[in-house]
Amino acid sequence: MIQVALSLLFLPFISAAVTLCFLRKHGNIAALLSVATAGGILAFSSLLIFGGEEGSIFTWSTTWFALSDMHLEFGFLVDSPAKTLLFVVSFIGLLIHIFSLGYMADDEAKSRYFGGLSIFMFSMIGITLADNLIMIFVFWELVGFSSYLLIAHYFKTDDAAKASRKAFIVNRVGDFGFLLGIIFTYWIFGTVNLQELEAASLDPTLTSTLLCLLLACGFIGKSAQFPLHVWLPDAMAGPTPVSALIHAATMVAAGVFLLIRIDFLFTAEALKLVGLLGAVMGLYAGFCALSQRDIKKVLAYSTLSQLGYMAAAFGLGLPGIALFHLMTHAFFKALMFLGSGSVIHACHHEQDIFAYGGLRKKMPITAYTFLVGVLAISGVHFLSGYFSKDAILLGAYNLDFVIFLILYVGAILTSVYMFRLYFLTFCGEARSKSSSAAYESTIFMTAPLLVLGFLSVVGGFVALYPIQIVEFLLPDIERVANMPNHLWMNILGLFAWVGGLSIAWKIYGNITSTEDPLSEKSPTLFNLSRSKLFFDEIYSFYIQRIQDPFFRFLEIMELLFISGLMVRGSAGVAALFALLGKSFYSGKIHSYSFWFVIGTIGFLTYSILFGANS
Repeated sequence: MIQVALSLLFLPFISAAVTLCFLRKHGNIAALLSVATAGGILAFSSLLIFGGEEGSIFTWSTTWFALSDMHLEFGFLVDSPAKTLLFVVSFIGLLIHIFSLGYMADDEAKSRYFGGLSIFMFSMIGITLADNLIMIFVFWELVGFSSYLLIAHYFKTDDAAKASRKAFIVNRVGDFGFLLGIIFTYWIFGTVNLQELEAASLDPTLTSTLLCLLLACGFIGKSAQFPLHVWLPDAMAGPTPVSALIHAATMVAAGVFLLIRIDFLFTAEALKLVGLLGAVMGLYAGFCALSQRDIKKVLAYSTLSQLGYMAAAFGLGLPGIALFHLMTHAFFKALMFLGSGSVIHACHHEQDIFAYGGLRKKMPITAYTFLVGVLAISGVHFLSGYFSKDAILLGAYNLDFVIFLILYVGAILTSVYMFRLYFLTFCGEARSKSSSAAYESTIFMTAPLLVLGFLSVVGGFVALYPIQIVEFLLPDIERVANMPNHLWMNILGLFAWVGGLSIAWKIYGNITSTEDPLSEKSPTLFNLSRSKLFFDEIYSFYIQRIQDPFFRFLEIMELLFISGLMVRGSAGVAALFALLGKSFYSGKIHSYSFWFVIGTIGFLTYSILFGANS
């Protein structure tokens, strides 16, 4: 198992290195190598997931770095949560690689793209398998680096360049808090090993709310939660398969996975705060999605909303349900992101949903698989989203009614904006030349859609069977199953998605113009949604009016006092003495005469003032 785990981890790294060193100008070979690597990752992952006995946990570690009494370990912890995320990363990663063969077929920088995918897979697998916080942090930073590369794939465009910088900088803010949390964890517990931390956390005097919140900063950054949520919608400037891989199935899921990894450290106060912030994020992101015109940004805000649901489930003390929703969400959100990529590719990279229309007839496979994703995320009964999303709502209804109310309004909004997206894209008549000339995508792009569509239908049933990837889920699933009010929640869930469907159909069902009818029917709601509550403007004001002037002031002080007075100033004083010394030996009679007179006057002055006293 050690060899399998090491092979799984380093296979994508080797692929990226080979691409970087030898395949920069051979895009097709690099693409095939990357896809074959993704297949190998799935094979090795399957061996790790299903190779051991049921309920077994595989661990291994070795000393990575030693300094005096401090030892940093490099090791693996393959338990049920790791197996679940490993399945998501490897399986959906392979489908996205296959989809990319069609989507990126004509891209000039294909080698760089597929090399970036391999680096990203290496980083995500490292997070998934890590057995300690330091190792998680190292691969955490590599995930940030690789996502920066992939978001900036179209770096010649301003949007991609700015979006990649924004994602990188905002994530560094969260990672700084995460690093402080790791340092305090080592200071308090004397270890960062996850299993040792779990054993030590049995002493409640060692845990604290501040420590929990510092560690949760990593989740807030990577999973784009308030107040660091602003980077995710802009990151849609990258290629659509990247959006599916990073922003739907894996990278943003890493934040939730981190919370689940350290759930034993969280105090009741920290859980309450995380749950409330997650619920508010679920509502806020759904509200922002109501007015978006870019198909990928609608899905981006949808991702923010669903991550809020996962955070709320964790805050309610149901980490297994949060992981369950992470898995089902990966199925239907990757399906819709790849479906949007199929649409964008067929419509010559047009992304405005008001420029679409009538695509169901021209792209039936894309249209119907996309519809499955819409139904699943809306919580339609017996699809994958129904099992996990309604479990969160039922848990909230019984454990915290305030969080339930916020999440339930968010569920109605989810149905509204997702059916809005579907009606505007696939129904009615074509509203532009790009949609009129659209055609169904190739088998490389439609085959992953069919597989993900199937998983979006049956993925929720996996929780009914005690297989190894869901062992961690089962206790919380059983806990929710034993809660009261199931019938009432089924009625409310039915009302949420049917009500959202009805509202979306009434407003957008028969639209023929390229203007949003919501701007006429409810201009206040529309303008408030489009403003996104002015978060971007607030951050821009802070950066331009407070942060930049403050750091310019510090720069001036540094140049004046440190570089100027302390460094160059001391050099200037030395130079002055050197200049004076040089003038003593100039070889010119008038210079000697001058210093002789000055010396004589000084000597006489000293004699007059002090000689009489002596």
